[in-house]
Parts: sequence; structure tokens; C-alpha cells
Amino acid sequence: MLVVDDQVEAEAGRLFRALVSVDCVPGVTWDYDACRRIAPLTLEINRLKRERGAVILAHSYVEPEIIYGVADFKGDSYYLSQQARKASAQVIVFAGVVFMAETAKILSPDATVVVPDRNSGCSLADSMTGEQLRKLKALYPDAAVVCYINSTADVKAESDVCVTSGNVYDIVQKLPERRILFVPDRLMAENIRTELKRRGSDKEIVSSDGTCIVHDAFDAPQVALARARYPGLKVVAHPECPPDVAAAADFVGSTGAMMKYVKETRAPYFLMLTECGLVGRLQVEAPEKHFIGGCRLCPYMKLNSLEKVRDALAAPRPDQIITLDPGVSRRARRSLERMFELAAAD
Repeated sequence: MLVVDDQVEAEAGRLFRALVSVDCVPGVTWDYDACRRIAPLTLEINRLKRERGAVILAHSYVEPEIIYGVADFKGDSYYLSQQARKASAQVIVFAGVVFMAETAKILSPDATVVVPDRNSGCSLADSMTGEQLRKLKALYPDAAVVCYINSTADVKAESDVCVTSGNVYDIVQKLPERRILFVPDRLMAENIRTELKRRGSDKEIVSSDGTCIVHDAFDAPQVALARARYPGLKVVAHPECPPDVAAAADFVGSTGAMMKYVKETRAPYFLMLTECGLVGRLQVEAPEKHFIGGCRLCPYMKLNSLEKVRDALAAPRPDQIITLDPGVSRRARRSLERMFELAAAD
């Protein structure tokens, strides 16, 4: 029993060193007792990973105790899709949302891919079905169909190429077609139009009407108020935000690009117009930075928990296991592989 207690204390110390700068709730940081309470669970999960030949992928928006307690890889959708593509694990646990786990299954079809909570959807992915996209494609037969990675496997299967927020501008600009049918994010489509116009491109962007419930909630007056209150403030936004918010920001980029910008930029304060999980990661990896309120919680991402990760590893229920039609998966993989090819091209 003493050995077990020593293991728990050592794990609690490791967790505390990682999480001490992170707010559990606004103004309340992790303490040693809180880390000790979760230490037996993180030890169990890490033991199960070894026994099952499993790997855990965690999106930056999930809780920090998952990211720094049990995740093997942490990052944005593009980075995690790369890790899923390279994975040789028997089991992949994707702590994120369902479309991400579907993407992992498409890219690593021989692995068993599980999601901690099947209800962890996405307002963007849920805004369009493959059938709806087929009908939209019929209206624009000359268009290249570009889907944002925040989409279902059915939508990816109907698309010519998939993109992420980090590579969308470059990939769209490289496509030979002038008309682009971009789905399912209307606000990102508007930001693509603005950026391509800035680059001197005359491409026509047609979009569907989905939005992200987190990023759609920000507005330009919020940015103006924050700047008035905090001189020297740097505003960082995601391209899923409304165009007036993007225009008012100092930097607009993917989750990974936002992290890089904050780490490399000197400023007295930062306002992060994205999901709060990213602030938690920055509190760990750049504790010298100061953040003011503004981020929003994604209710889907927050359905992930250590307990659910443990259960998905120990004995996954049928609803936690990702299964896809082989034909859909094969066609969806083509759009993802084309993304990797175009993103790597000079």
C-alpha cells in the first residue's frame, strides 16, 4: 500500500507542477489537494493505455487535467489529424468532439477509435449532412467543394478537399477552380473572401450557413470595450469569428497559430476570442502571460472528463466506438489526403 501511496503522491506532484497556473474556475487555481484527488484516476488511465496499446489524442479545448494528465498528443485539429494518420496504436481515444474521432477513424481505419462521450457534437458539423451537400453541389457544378474539417464523414466524402483553419487560405488559393463551394462555416467563408481579396485573388466563395456556437458569440463592441479598459491589449481571434471581430483583432489564426502568437508576442494583456481551453493551455505553457476575460466555453468539448476517458479505455460501450461505412470512409479519406498534399506543397 505504501508503494501505491508513493505513486499517488508522485503523480499528484507531477500534476500540480503542470496545473498550478491554470484556473479551475475564474480566479481559483489548481492546488495540491485537487491534484491528489485526480492522481489515482490519471494513474489508472495511463496504466490502461499501456495494457490496451492505446494512444490518447486531446484537443486544446478539453479540460487541462486531460491534456496534461493523460494525453499523448495535444493540439488543434490539423495536428491531431496528422497524429491519427501516423498512429500505429490498436486503440485511439479522441478527447474532443465526434467529428474529430471520425477523422481519426478515416485516417487510421485499422485502429479501434473511441470517443469519451457520443453527445460531444459540434454546431458546425451538425449543420450539414452529406445529402444536403449533394443538393448544394448540384447548384454549383463548376465549383471546387472545400469542406472545413469541422464536418461529418459524410460531408468530407462529398468534398474535393478538406481544410483546417490553419491551411484554408493557402489551399483555397492553390485550387484551379475560380468558384469555391465552402462548407459548412458561413463566417469562415466571409473571412476567406476578405483574406483572398487582400491577396489579390478573384475567387468566388459560396457557402452554407453553419456557425460555431462559441466563436459566433463574440462581437466587435466587446473588443472596443476591452481595448479601452486595458491599454496595450492584444486581441487574438479565430477565423470562425464574425468578420468584424476578425477585423478588430491584432491576430487571427488557428488554435495552434494563436498559441504561437501569444507565446512570441510581448503585451501586458491578451484577450482570447476562442474557447477557454486554449487559455488553460497558455496558462500552463506561458504562465508569465496575462489574460482578461472573454473566452467562451464549448459545451460539447466540456463533456469530456477523466472518468469518461477511463471508461472508454476500460470497456467502451457500442455508442463510444466510431464505426463508418467503408465507402464513405474511403471517399472522405481522399479529401483529407488531398489536404495533406496541398498543405505540404510549396
